[in-house]
Amino acid sequence: MKTVKISLNSIDKVKAFVNDITKFDYDFDLVSGRYVIDAKSIMGIFSLDLSKPIDLNIHAEENVDAVLDVLKAYTIE
Repeated sequence: MKTVKISLNSIDKVKAFVNDITKFDYDFDLVSGRYVIDAKSIMGIFSLDLSKPIDLNIHAEENVDAVLDVLKAYTIE
């Protein structure tokens, strides 16, 4: 499992993010405080506080680099 910090501070960014990660068969969780949401759920994402960075857990053993390349637009260094 790999964890990265992401920012989803607009509606368009949330839509694009969900479209990008649904192309992968892996499980993705968004963690904000004590809440853990399926990252492929648009409704779940909108229930989080999107003004702050969110942790994204990527449950993948291989091809993690390919996932990270797609997520570059959302990650915070």
